[in-house]
Amino acid sequence: MNSHPSIPPISDAPELCRIDVAALSAAFGSGALSPVEVAEATLARAEEAQSRFNAFTFIDRDGALQAARAAEARWRAGAERSAIDGVPTTLKDIVHVKGWTVRYGSRSTDAAPMLRDAPSVAGLRAGGAVFIGQTTTPEFGWKAVTDSPEFGITRNPWNPELTPGGSSGGAAVASATGAGVLHLGTDGGGSIRVPAAFTGTFGLKPTFGRVPADPPSVFGTVAHIGPMTRSPADARAMLAAMGGRSLRDWSQPWGEMPSLDAQRFDWKGRKVGLWMTPPTGAVDPAIERLILNAARQIETAGAIIEPVFLPGKDLREMFHAHWMAGAASRLAQIPTEMHKDLDPGFVEAAAEGGRLGLGDYIAAQQARARYGAAMDQLLADYELLLSPATACLPFAAGREFPEGSGPERWTKWAGFSYPINLSQQPACTLFCGTAEGLPVGLQIVGPRGMDGFVLDAAEATGGLLAGT
Repeated sequence: MNSHPSIPPISDAPELCRIDVAALSAAFGSGALSPVEVAEATLARAEEAQSRFNAFTFIDRDGALQAARAAEARWRAGAERSAIDGVPTTLKDIVHVKGWTVRYGSRSTDAAPMLRDAPSVAGLRAGGAVFIGQTTTPEFGWKAVTDSPEFGITRNPWNPELTPGGSSGGAAVASATGAGVLHLGTDGGGSIRVPAAFTGTFGLKPTFGRVPADPPSVFGTVAHIGPMTRSPADARAMLAAMGGRSLRDWSQPWGEMPSLDAQRFDWKGRKVGLWMTPPTGAVDPAIERLILNAARQIETAGAIIEPVFLPGKDLREMFHAHWMAGAASRLAQIPTEMHKDLDPGFVEAAAEGGRLGLGDYIAAQQARARYGAAMDQLLADYELLLSPATACLPFAAGREFPEGSGPERWTKWAGFSYPINLSQQPACTLFCGTAEGLPVGLQIVGPRGMDGFVLDAAEATGGLLAGT
């Protein structure tokens, strides 16, 4: 399996592991391919990815083949459930899957199998997706890299000495290497978009509530569930299956959800904001060059691009009040005698949350409401925002932050992601080139509810950048 800088890890994957949803669906329908042979090839690739990069907590060979045989029978009978029927899919060790153990990357959690699917998983299962395995996460998904006391360090297939980001790092590695087509991730502060950027893949954090969640996250309404794939088109197909209404998620916005159907997209005449200044830290010059180059290409295609700054103040502190309070709540559920077995960084984050007073938390919620309204206004003034997905390139695996940056939390270098969790807009990461032999991601942010529009823009931009 390739892990050389500048060469995408998918490049040496078997052909059956590189096919997208549309091509698989067509091949299954014509009988040119069987879901079983695709599952077999994907399982072999997953085993290889696991041995090299530690992307999975386990691989469900028996379950996957059983599901693939059922999908094969449906396609032969002309009774396929959806376009993703028979498509290899992975699920993060955060979401509940009936019959699977879900450990949240922690030794402190119950090892009993789950009794029912989370709504997102139920939607994928109803669509016929073939679940090949469970992908890694840091403990409770608390940070933007992927290592845990229970499952160890997950490594970047572009360079195994580096992190793939997180917290959906296992899903990103599986996507980047061809160990599955569709990958369920979660994003509470960048956990889909950061690893997509660090692995050269595609990831979408949908509008909050587009994908229902049950049980609810301890991190509250900054936590989102979304698709991780190798293309916007595949993400659209996955989101259509896993999204929608569920009576199990009270926090979903009320009202009709806008369509996800693909629409023709043209950059000409669109007013676009270019956001290049994160709340903390500085952007790596190599990343800045690639993002500005992408913006020039979009401008050449007819967009009207203007520099913008986010309307909120103290966004990192605002996010910490929500995120670290969630960590404190989770820690309080764990017996004290087990704390020694936890990720020390998680315990520190929980301690920070524990020092917050009720007044601090309420003030942070009020500040967030003002910021969210201002972001809605910004995305009324501009149709879309462009930014780097991350301020830094992938760094050493096993670290929370780049060497030499000081004893900081991950939020210092992930400042282009968590502000959009606070405001709940849809945002995606799209590969836009390499720097120092490593992938760089462009982030596209749209108005709340306009997930399909963001995917349309991403598809158009991918084609535009591929031609440069």
